[in-house]
Amino acid sequence: MFVHFAWKAPRGRCARLLLSATPALGLLIAGCTQEKAEEPPPPRPVRTTVVQKGGLGETIVLTGQILAETEVALAFRIGGRIIERSVDTGDRVMPDKIVAKLDPQNELNALRSARAALSAAKGRLEQDSNQFDRQETLLRQGWTTRVNFDQAQQAVRTAQAAVDDAKAQVEIAEDRVSYTQLKAGVKGTITRRAAESGEVVQAGQTVFTVARDSGWDAVFDVPAQVLRTAPPDADVILALTDDPTVTAKGRVRLVDPQADPVTRTFKTRVALNDPPPAMRLGATVTGRMEIDHGHGVSIPASALTASDKSPAVWVVDPVNFAVALKPVEVLRFDPGTVVLSGGLDGGEIIVTAGVQALHPGQMVRLLGTKQ
Repeated sequence: MFVHFAWKAPRGRCARLLLSATPALGLLIAGCTQEKAEEPPPPRPVRTTVVQKGGLGETIVLTGQILAETEVALAFRIGGRIIERSVDTGDRVMPDKIVAKLDPQNELNALRSARAALSAAKGRLEQDSNQFDRQETLLRQGWTTRVNFDQAQQAVRTAQAAVDDAKAQVEIAEDRVSYTQLKAGVKGTITRRAAESGEVVQAGQTVFTVARDSGWDAVFDVPAQVLRTAPPDADVILALTDDPTVTAKGRVRLVDPQADPVTRTFKTRVALNDPPPAMRLGATVTGRMEIDHGHGVSIPASALTASDKSPAVWVVDPVNFAVALKPVEVLRFDPGTVVLSGGLDGGEIIVTAGVQALHPGQMVRLLGTKQ
């Protein structure tokens, strides 16, 4: 048994609504199936700089101390007890200035003994000389023998030698008395005092150290790398550390041939040309020297990155602002900058901040500039 259904098309207003909704429904279904188009990522903001080619001058700054070119150690030639000290550290002295004295009593006694021995030797010589004169007269007259004459002559010679020896002993004793007074011997400034009054010192023991006025040096501990790059005739500008307005010029005078075993630096002396009065001995100074390495490219250290374990920089295309990695050759590293020996010619735009997040071909936006 079959049941038959009959469908009748809508008429009137219902038919018109159904026909108008059909196109909209089709567009909605089609929109759900289409994939949404992906938008490109925005350009990454970076900081850049324009590479400029110029001089590769290097400034070397070291700290040193003002010392005398030559220092003299003052010491007594004999030992004894100091009874007087007439100068102190910082005093200026002249060559004939007596700076200290020893107790001279023993040396004065020795001088009196030597003079007494000289008087006795002179008396013996006078006696033997008279005896020789008598023997000489008797020998001419034939009243004495040749043996007696020879003995008298030998006695005179022995007495004369004793007198000469006594004179030498007196001179030695007089010198030892004079050695009880210590004179400066040079013109300069006392830089060190090593003994006090009442102290017993030995012969040759340093009592004072005098810095001569003949010349002053600025002494620096210089690394070996600086000595290799610095020219031998470079000018050094010196300034007081506590007052940079006090300056002087100098040139390297002496470099120690052997490095310090602890610091591995070389002690270098820079001779001062007409130092001002305010630049005194012992003052701390700063030495500045300019070294010219010709012309080249210097870039900020933050711009340097690596490509295949080799140094490189990100270069920005000025047309489409895309970055590309360009290898470079490093000459040396300075504080905050890198000196290049090749890779850049000047005029390129390189990235100085944000280099870690870039990849070749990436679009960038230059901070601080209108793009």
